[in-house]
Amino acid sequence: MHAWLCEDPVGVDALTWKELPTPEPGPGKVLVEIKAASLNFPDLLIVQNKYQIKPPLPFVPGSEYAGIVRAVGEGVSHLTPGQNVACLSGTGGFGTHTLAPAALCMPLPDGFSYVDAAAFIMIYATSWHALIDRAQLKAGETVLVLGAAGGVGTAAIQIAKAAGARVIAAASTDEKCALCTSIGADATINYSTHGLPGAFREAVKAATDGKGPDVIYDPVGGDFAEPAFRSIAWRGRYLVVGFASGPIPSLPLNLMLLKGASLVGVFWGDFAKREPKANAQMMAELAKWYAQGKVKPVIDRTMPMSELKAAYAHMGSRGVMGKLVLVN
Repeated sequence: MHAWLCEDPVGVDALTWKELPTPEPGPGKVLVEIKAASLNFPDLLIVQNKYQIKPPLPFVPGSEYAGIVRAVGEGVSHLTPGQNVACLSGTGGFGTHTLAPAALCMPLPDGFSYVDAAAFIMIYATSWHALIDRAQLKAGETVLVLGAAGGVGTAAIQIAKAAGARVIAAASTDEKCALCTSIGADATINYSTHGLPGAFREAVKAATDGKGPDVIYDPVGGDFAEPAFRSIAWRGRYLVVGFASGPIPSLPLNLMLLKGASLVGVFWGDFAKREPKANAQMMAELAKWYAQGKVKPVIDRTMPMSELKAAYAHMGSRGVMGKLVLVN
């Protein structure tokens, strides 16, 4: 097997493509021949030693991937060699093979492509857990999605629309806004033309007829968090999903008081560990939605696995719309 190896987490340039022994799966593990692996923001942080999880060195980055089970370890009964699976294991995806925890592998139904499967678990699980579970989104409510053209943003648009909500998508270019419209957003706000807090709030006000959004989905953080929260509707729910812009914002607590609003943390990874049965039910429902055409990952582009460094550079430029996927 071959894989991109991180021996010194000082950045992407230190990664090297190396030939390694193909491992045998131990108890509870499966050997997966990787067909596709998506690039997520944590995949960049982890090779820069900036992520909260710091795997022992050396390690193979690549948190999310899809492929074929080639061998199973002791105690694995629900997966068999030749079966197609997707997995979100945190590391191991940027190579030709990896050992994956069997418990984290999602069996793929017929018709689920490797590229879509490699781009599926993180964004749809995060967005479902946020909108359906944590926000208790109801049909007829309005959702404002920040960073709406990214992976979790595009997933949030699709899930909110499938739940019967109205969606306002905020993105940084006209091209990204057009993408959001094409996948179901009812209205869009371009950050670049409404970049000042006052202008952004006025745009949100206009898009909601003065009421404000019932739910705000924020994977971005940074400068737009406070003006977005100031725009929220009475009894609104503000979903703290992540901080892709870098800075972690501080919000005055009186804003929650004045709007009777809730600040809601979203940590899908811990939800999956603490409530595995609920997580499994969620993933099964999402797989049905995919088969029914209700959700489908937006793929910015596919690139050969050998071009990982170029893929990282494209993601770092913030030009990715949806997900970027590497293929073997």
